[in-house]
Amino acid sequence: MGSVACRSGDPEVLFAKGPGQNWATAVCTGCFVRTECLTEALDNRTEFGVWGGMTERERRALLRRRPNVTSWRQALRDTCLEQGQPHVS
Repeated sequence: MGSVACRSGDPEVLFAKGPGQNWATAVCTGCFVRTECLTEALDNRTEFGVWGGMTERERRALLRRRPNVTSWRQALRDTCLEQGQPHVS
């Protein structure tokens, strides 16, 4: 098992604006808790920062597109199962 990708760097990077968000989202690529991190941010409507590889703008857009989702953990688990990927715990 790997380590959480964002733990070894400066946490302020995850709250960057504009082009800095590209680097922040890259930190999440390949992180073994990426889906859990994103789930936490979506379920709790976290407003700021990059979580699970998504910026606040991307999360807001997703929340607007899927307003009836009450559990992102379940929604992401279902999506992973449909795509034949390991499921979210």
